Amino acid sequence: MLQGSKAFSGFSVKDLDEVEEFYGHILELDVKNTEMGLELHLGKELMIFVYAKEDHVPATFTILNFPVDDITEVVEQLSAKGVEFIRYDSMPAPQDEYGILRGKAAGYGPDIAWFADPSGNILSVLSN
Repeated sequence: MLQGSKAFSGFSVKDLDEVEEFYGHILELDVKNTEMGLELHLGKELMIFVYAKEDHVPATFTILNFPVDDITEVVEQLSAKGVEFIRYDSMPAPQDEYGILRGKAAGYGPDIAWFADPSGNILSVLSN
């Protein structure tokens, strides 16, 4: 029934102007401001809708994952722009000095590092 539909995901934030700066300038994504909210364009066909919500509560899980070729380089670049990486105590392996969980070396999934947008939504960069 819905196969072939150009489905898209969305999430809420506290302040559209603040996250437009973050997603557009810090993460360097293609951001389009519309009368309803922001469109994050990721590739040719993928769009994520971001909308303001007065009683926004950040997600307690990762809402958006960005696969990258060189996770250390990307983490260093984001850190230089002021992005702070989240450290978790309950991981199966320790996070390194960059905040990267080296999952490949520990035999536990990808290398991954988490950070939050200005509204507290959790994002990650990861490398397989």
